[in-house]
Amino acid sequence: MRLSIIIPCYNMELYLKECVDSLLDQQMNSSDYEIIIVNDESKDSTLQIAQDYAGKHSNVKVIDKKNAGVGAARNSGYDSATGEYIYFLDPDDYVAQNTLPILLDVCSKNNLDILTFVSKSVVSKPYPYSKNIDSLDINTDLDIKDGITYIADKKHKNEIWWYLIRRDFIKNTGIRFVEGKWMEDAILTSELFCQAKRMAHTTLDVHRYRILPTSAMRNKSPEHYNKVIYDNANAAHVYDKLIATIPSSHPNAEACINRLKTRQQSFVFFLMVRLMKSDISVSEIPAMLSDFEKIDAYPLKKFIGEDYHGIGYSCLVFVFNRKPLINPFIKMFRSFYTLTQ
Repeated sequence: MRLSIIIPCYNMELYLKECVDSLLDQQMNSSDYEIIIVNDESKDSTLQIAQDYAGKHSNVKVIDKKNAGVGAARNSGYDSATGEYIYFLDPDDYVAQNTLPILLDVCSKNNLDILTFVSKSVVSKPYPYSKNIDSLDINTDLDIKDGITYIADKKHKNEIWWYLIRRDFIKNTGIRFVEGKWMEDAILTSELFCQAKRMAHTTLDVHRYRILPTSAMRNKSPEHYNKVIYDNANAAHVYDKLIATIPSSHPNAEACINRLKTRQQSFVFFLMVRLMKSDISVSEIPAMLSDFEKIDAYPLKKFIGEDYHGIGYSCLVFVFNRKPLINPFIKMFRSFYTLTQ
């Protein structure tokens, strides 16, 4: 078995078919890959759709479990995976035709722990074909490096759906998704990259990221919105432990740590942005900032730079880094925001 594709699902009846159909349209033998759909106690027809595919395709498997969140669903799929490589795909996304066999060939030929690739954001118009599959020589000048060097050289996405992972590699690290919290793939991605010995990036156009107003990160219900804020804070603290594991003897340690510090402070920055629109009392902010100071995630000294720049970011950082300005600024913003809703 060359590949296991794990799809965690919660109420995805509108999109699951396009996702699975794109995986079945890859010119691969069914014995070479498996599609593991993990139903996280959906309330719509997601489970029935998944079971229909499993009934028609021997390489489609369904795990039906009690709702425990996307991290737990991904872990369940990972535990049952048998492929040499693993791909975690969201059910509202899809992949371009015939791209997965190419990625697998590159991974196997070069014994890669991780292979990253290109993702394209889409709304409603379908983009089923890779824009450069016929013109790209994927093996030419493939730059293979360890994960610390990769992070040092290149800004990376938090999400899990833009790379393949060798299953033996992730298994040997013992790394799993944090369960019950958001930002779980942001944590796992950096943890995995830091331990990879052989990874590379290809400019092959593969993944389609569907932009949905109803996605988890855009959910504006107070309970969910506030949980994302607290889970951003948790991610910042997890990164403190991760940064401490980078060996100082590595030639690219400093550059890697700087980029991880930028990512850590991005969690604090976007937490503060979300706080502006939340109903969390401003009286909680000083304690949060004090905790961030202890791990050097605040003030935001490493945030503005190559990865995050522009007048908007700079103006907000100016305010966020000055404690006396934060409470009046947020109160003023909330008053204005309430009037415009």
